[in-house]
Order: sequence, then C-alpha cells, then structure tokens
Amino acid sequence: MTYQILTALVAFAFVSSITPGPNNLMLMASGANFGLRRTVPHMFGVALGFVVMTILLGAGLARLFDLWPPLHLVLKGLSLVYMAWLAWKIAHAAPPEAVAAEGRPLTFLQAAGFQWVNPKAWAMAMTAIAAYAPPDSLLGVLLVAGVFGVVNLPSITTWAVLGRGLRRVLSDPARLRVFNWGMAAMLLASLWPLLQH
Repeated sequence: MTYQILTALVAFAFVSSITPGPNNLMLMASGANFGLRRTVPHMFGVALGFVVMTILLGAGLARLFDLWPPLHLVLKGLSLVYMAWLAWKIAHAAPPEAVAAEGRPLTFLQAAGFQWVNPKAWAMAMTAIAAYAPPDSLLGVLLVAGVFGVVNLPSITTWAVLGRGLRRVLSDPARLRVFNWGMAAMLLASLWPLLQH
C-alpha cells in the first residue's frame, strides 16, 4: 500500500468514524445517561466489533450475499427491528440518579454484535475493503481493519465524552427526556438510507 493510499484510507476511516451514525448517537446517549466510565465497554465493543466484522467480510463472508441474495433482506429486517428496539431503549432511559437501579449501557458483546445490524458499519466496511484492500489480499484487509481500529476508537470516544459533557445540562428530567427522545428519533432517521433500497 502506497503512502498516498494509506493517507486516503486514514482520512476515510476518520471521516466515516467521526460523523453521526447509529454508533455515535448511541454512544452520546450512553455518555449522557450512564457517564463515560460505564460507557467504556460499549466504546470498545464498537471499535473491536467493527474490526472483526471488517476482517470477516474482507476474508470472504461478503461473498455470501452474492451467492444468496435473500440474505440482504434478512439483514435489512434484523437491522430495522434491532435499531427500533435500541431507539425505544434510548427514548425510555432512566434519569441519571435512577440509572444504577433501572438501566445499564450496552455491554462489550452487545456493542460488538450491533455492528452486524448497523447499516453504516456495513457501508463503511464494504467501501473500505473495496477501495483500499487489493483484491484477494488478506494482508490488505488486515491493514484496512487495523487502520480503522486505530482511528475509530478516539473518534467514537469523542461522542461519548460529548454526551458526558451534556450530563449537567440534562440533570433536569424534562430536558433529559427531550434529549433521549431526540436521540431515539435521530437513530431511527439514520435508517432512512436502508429503507430506500
């Protein structure tokens, strides 16, 4: 991989990781509702789950969609149902003082598993593999996944920190409720591209 291609890959990884999407919206909501420390497993689940997904897709799992096209419809259905459920959980999150008793952030495994039903994660992984990994090169796929692993974690941490910073503003239950419903609505709105195809 040339220096120019590596630089382009790092830029793509940064832009696609830092821009709003289901992971970042959920991390911001988690930071606001649970604080940064309790959101750390969620952050690592997103980062490492995406790396694993990218490696598996690049190693050949993506070819299953060519061999069995109905798999696209199955994945779309699972994505819609799971993200709607997550939006409902965000909308109904307990106030911070009640969180210890009533709620909990996504675990590492839940966040890692979420990558498989996250349309933005699929688009990022497939685009990165197609654009930056040489065909049939496992080393190229590993490099793409590694770059995302290095760039993604600091990018998504920004969203959790932003959510944590909003905690003081959201100490009023009415404002927190508006914030959570807004985050849930934006999460559902992020499904729009999935519904278009």
